[in-house]
Amino acid sequence: MHKGLMAFAGALLALGLGACSDGGQASREAVVHDAAPPAKGAGFAAQATAADDDHGLSAMLAYEHHAGIQLPAGEIPARLEQVQAACADARFGACVVLAVNQQGGERPSASATLRIVPEGVEPMIALAGDGARLGSRSTHAEDLAVAVRDNAATRDRLAREMERLQQFQQRPDLSVSDMISLSERIAAVEAQLESAARQDAQYRRRIDTQRLTLSFQPPTGEAGRSEIGQALRDVAGIFSTGAAWTIRTMAFLAPLVLVLAVAVALIRLVRRRRRTRAQGAGAGVR
Repeated sequence: MHKGLMAFAGALLALGLGACSDGGQASREAVVHDAAPPAKGAGFAAQATAADDDHGLSAMLAYEHHAGIQLPAGEIPARLEQVQAACADARFGACVVLAVNQQGGERPSASATLRIVPEGVEPMIALAGDGARLGSRSTHAEDLAVAVRDNAATRDRLAREMERLQQFQQRPDLSVSDMISLSERIAAVEAQLESAARQDAQYRRRIDTQRLTLSFQPPTGEAGRSEIGQALRDVAGIFSTGAAWTIRTMAFLAPLVLVLAVAVALIRLVRRRRRTRAQGAGAGVR
């Protein structure tokens, strides 16, 4: 039992020293040795490493595009459906619809967010803007080279640690407690490896495909006419609201006006009586 514990502690110490040494080497090499999946993960990490060696920082960019298209209000729904159909049919390459928004009424608008291969971005924008006016266009890129390199180094370190743990697991002199601790550590490393693999796949998806947002709105003049028409249609509502507010105000002030009228009438009555008495007293003196 004591020999097993001492061997387990010595192996863990050597494993920690090896992981530190591997972390320094991984920051320079960034080579993935994980066996699942070997082709995509290793190739992606090697691509980042080669670019780092050549340029200091690999140009692994995740692009996002936004295009604003001005269309007559009546054509917006049909054009939105065309964009969705072209994406679903992979007309310009692999494509996925991420989000669709549509608003009707007096100010119709719509938007579609896609993830599409780089060579399909321009044809999709051309389809969306066919016979229309391109109101705005913007492109944003995020450099993922450092994130990819760090994730590759993490996968490399975890793969080496898993290999050592599996080798240590084959020893016949392990106690039950050592085997339990070792199994828990192996499970934790496996979970970390799976998380790093999913992150690697997400980076590859963002780099291999590009995010495209298409916004459809009516031309400015049409929107202005729509606003004028809406204002004219709102006249009746505004008049009704004002009349209702006036009636409520009058109802609120009516008791106060009544009290003031009674008070003024009483004051005038008192003054009139005083004046009559004064005049009668003056006539008696004469």
